[in-house]
Amino acid sequence: MLTLRLYMLQRITALLMAPFVIMHLAVMIYAVQGGLSAAEILDRTRGSLMWFLFYGSFVLAVSVHGSIGLRAVAHEWGGLNGRVLDLFMWIIGACLLLLGARAVWGVTYAIGPGGGAG
Repeated sequence: MLTLRLYMLQRITALLMAPFVIMHLAVMIYAVQGGLSAAEILDRTRGSLMWFLFYGSFVLAVSVHGSIGLRAVAHEWGGLNGRVLDLFMWIIGACLLLLGARAVWGVTYAIGPGGGAG
């Protein structure tokens, strides 16, 4: 039963990620074609609740999706089973979530070298 729930959760997160990927790529193409520098992009994303929610949701979906996928790989190729397999999935998911959350915070709220608070 757990395997079915994880399978369905991975498919649902894939459905959620598709529009996030398309939007992210569209924004990046727009920014590059518009000649925006990294500093100009960060000026536009800093302090934006919309971008925080967008990329935060994206990171959450990727963390769940990726950890379930790597769980399957660890089981099939690594031979992990039971609690070890579940622990592996939770650790990977937490790491992906923490790394992604740090990146989202950096892009949307943290003040960098040119942002005033050094």
